[in-house]
Amino acid sequence: MSLHPAACTEVPASTAVIARAAFPRGNPYLRLRDALGTVFSDAQFAPLFPSRGQPAEVPWRLALVTVLQFAENLSDRRAAEAVRGRIDWKYLLGLELADPGFDASVLSEFRTRLVTGGAEALLLDTLLALCRERKLLVARGRQRTDSTHVLGAVRALNRLGCAIETLQAALNALAAAAPEWLRTHADPAWVERYAKPADEVHIPKGEAARRAYAEQIGRDGHALLAAIMAPDTPAWLREVPAVTLLRCVWVQTFCLVPAEAGADRGASAPGADSLRVRWRTPAEGFPPALLRITSPYDPDMHVAQKRATTWIGYKVHVTETCDEERPHLVTHVETTPAPIVDRDTLQQVHGSLAAKDLLPGSHLVDAGYVDSEPLVASVRDHGVTLIGPAPKCLDLKRPWHER
Repeated sequence: MSLHPAACTEVPASTAVIARAAFPRGNPYLRLRDALGTVFSDAQFAPLFPSRGQPAEVPWRLALVTVLQFAENLSDRRAAEAVRGRIDWKYLLGLELADPGFDASVLSEFRTRLVTGGAEALLLDTLLALCRERKLLVARGRQRTDSTHVLGAVRALNRLGCAIETLQAALNALAAAAPEWLRTHADPAWVERYAKPADEVHIPKGEAARRAYAEQIGRDGHALLAAIMAPDTPAWLREVPAVTLLRCVWVQTFCLVPAEAGADRGASAPGADSLRVRWRTPAEGFPPALLRITSPYDPDMHVAQKRATTWIGYKVHVTETCDEERPHLVTHVETTPAPIVDRDTLQQVHGSLAAKDLLPGSHLVDAGYVDSEPLVASVRDHGVTLIGPAPKCLDLKRPWHER
């Protein structure tokens, strides 16, 4: 898909007449177009498209549709239908009433281009710059920040399920990358044992039987890793991402312990007759949540808890203006791993706002952001006064220099 930037067009006369007649008392999208124009321009997105190929759908329109579908919580299909059938959208996008719109898949492709090109913040930053020009947004006002959870787009797995899925993922990756090597080194029993997803595998009942089954999984994974680490194995196989994840998950899930006298040799770790694989217990310790892998398909996703909410995924920090005389506008969005506590993100939020020249004068936060270090650092580094809940001995409603 190629892009040849063109000047943004005016609203077609027929569309304007019908829109005014359909909304005699006004409409938010009509007012948005009249006040801010097209908001975006094709030239902003030119670096994301090649100069040759089939002409792309007009990117400034796709950017506006992306904003609208988020505001109305629409799927790609519903958003594409709105472009075809809604008069207020036609007006905002500068389209003829008979315009057929575009296929819903175009929106997903557009978002992929934004992420691949590192332009995720382009839509928000452009809108903020336009609001500053219109005096709707000023620096050193009042802003507030709060965080919420973001669920990972994977199935929730327990420790055993994660181990099974990780071994399956490694076997699938090796089957694609080195099929002949895997055919030579794989245990024939693995075909049946790891053919089904973890939630379809029959797990034996009873603690002893369940532990024995888990340790069989552990021995299979260690056997695969031992074969990959063998001197005659191509070194590049050790760098396959799924194999790297397998090593990490096996360290956090299993441990090697001395084999008991007279123990079955089949329970020993490959290449270590005096050791056997054992299911890791709290006595051996578990990695902290920030290092613990909970799914082989998204290793950056972690388990976390905030008050009564427990989830697996990420955490997002949203900052918005809250001046009474101006509209409330989101100024920054920061996504972090879920286990990172709120107060450790505050400096990063202030740094990003400083880069946009949008630092607040007073910053309202909840108790998760309040601590002595961020209180001092906010005033010292950015001249920002934090306001939030605190013990009775610490009055945060008074500026720091007056306490």
